[in-house]
Amino acid sequence: MAQKGVQLDRESISCSICLDLLKDPVTLICGHNYCMKCINSHWDGEDQKLVYSCPQCRKNFPTRPKLEKNTMLADLVEQMKKTGLQAAPADHCYAGPGDVACDFCSGRKLKAFKSCLQCLASYCEQHLQPHYDVASFKKHKLVEPSKKLQENICSQHDEVMKMFCRTDRQSICYLCSVDQHKDHDTVSAAAERSERQKELEVSRLNIQQRIQDREKDVKLLQQELEAINRSADKAVEDSEKMFTELIRLMQKRSSEVKRQVRSQQEIAVSGVKEVEEKLQQEIRELKRKDTGLKKLSNTEDHNQFLHSYPSLSALSPSTSSIQIRPHRLFDHVTAAVSRVRDELQDVLRDKWTDVSLTEVDVLLPAAEPKTRAEFLQYSREITLDPNTANRQLVLSEGNREVTVTSQQLYSDNPDRFTHYEQVLSRESLTGRCYWEVEWSGTGGDIVAVSYKNISRAGRSDDSQFGYNDKSWTLHYKNNIYNFRHNKVQTPVSGPWSSRVGVYLDHSAGILSFYSVSETMTLLHRVQTTFTQPLHAGVWLYGYGVSAEFCKLK
Repeated sequence: MAQKGVQLDRESISCSICLDLLKDPVTLICGHNYCMKCINSHWDGEDQKLVYSCPQCRKNFPTRPKLEKNTMLADLVEQMKKTGLQAAPADHCYAGPGDVACDFCSGRKLKAFKSCLQCLASYCEQHLQPHYDVASFKKHKLVEPSKKLQENICSQHDEVMKMFCRTDRQSICYLCSVDQHKDHDTVSAAAERSERQKELEVSRLNIQQRIQDREKDVKLLQQELEAINRSADKAVEDSEKMFTELIRLMQKRSSEVKRQVRSQQEIAVSGVKEVEEKLQQEIRELKRKDTGLKKLSNTEDHNQFLHSYPSLSALSPSTSSIQIRPHRLFDHVTAAVSRVRDELQDVLRDKWTDVSLTEVDVLLPAAEPKTRAEFLQYSREITLDPNTANRQLVLSEGNREVTVTSQQLYSDNPDRFTHYEQVLSRESLTGRCYWEVEWSGTGGDIVAVSYKNISRAGRSDDSQFGYNDKSWTLHYKNNIYNFRHNKVQTPVSGPWSSRVGVYLDHSAGILSFYSVSETMTLLHRVQTTFTQPLHAGVWLYGYGVSAEFCKLK
């Protein structure tokens, strides 16, 4: 009883807002006590309503009351603290809004310590004691405090549901088992729990194994991340070093050209000045003779004239006439440097796709696209390389469309297909890519992907798309599809369309061909390992047949 008295005393000096002992206690005119800070905070929230009330009795005040500290109550609280009330045992903790309350506490309820599945009630530590002391209660099943005890009561018979109907997969009471579940497969809830417990353990083992597997995957991903960062850092460092070397080489070549031009300029200028000096000297001599002859012409002494004339009239051999070249002496240097510049630009443009970064695929592959919208996320703009086009092919402006025509006067190029009407893309393809090819005409069309090192010369299998291990093709003609790789031909069925979509996942080794119309239909799918970047290509046969790499963005 003494303990109960302490509880009542504690409750009487506790703030009903913070549920703790009063701090700077104030008393409202209705008689209820609060911490000054708590009641002020409560009323701060009511300022907009201009209505102030007691949180317990809901008495309204016309204006916000002026609060004064209750010194008597404050002294009482201090005395109670000195008696050890502040350090009350855990079972004196009162139940809050989210707690399970003791069903047997009167007045302010304590937190439940356990719930009983037989009694369907929850108990604080004090009221739970009979379950430990009374023999008939010791067999009851105690569990952690639960708010769902009433869910164990049958709503129809108001009995505890201790049975389980496997037919309907629901908990039932004993009366249910002999009533509407009479002919069903019923067992005790404990038996069903035992079976499900076995399944749970298996599930836990599977989950734990999966956790271990995923932790290994995470470790592998972390290693992959480190490898990616190391590789990227090295690539940046190496590329900067090589570009610096290229810049230095270009600067060295520029200095050499400048030095050679200036050296040749100096020699040429020296030669011109030497010839010029000789000409100036000859001019001076001729002027002296002309002056002498003029003076001799005016003399009246015939004998003196005849004596001096032979020596004055004789001329020394003349310097040959100067031939001025019609072209500039150093134009050949400018032309040579211009050719080097153009070739370097071609290399940087044509080979740059081989330098471009490859899409990095880590250990968990992404799902293959299903809809055209998903495929278009990976669309690549494909342009054809004129240097690879057979002389029977002509490319459109922009190099997106190719047509079979008469012989073209293309320059010789080691990349050009010499026999078969084939052409490759300028771009190299890695990562995930998607493109579409549309053909027209009555001939045949072969959509291909190929390694760049496929043979270009002659009519051997090594230079035919699909007849070697460096290329893969889909051939369509007369509404019939065929797939070919390394001379092996596979018939392909599917709806006919003049447009074919190609999906490549280079890292995963997936190559798929689709018939594209209102919908996309998979025609053929290849699973392999690609060891080099790929190039898109086509092989046309039949005069006037054309194929266009469609612009998808």
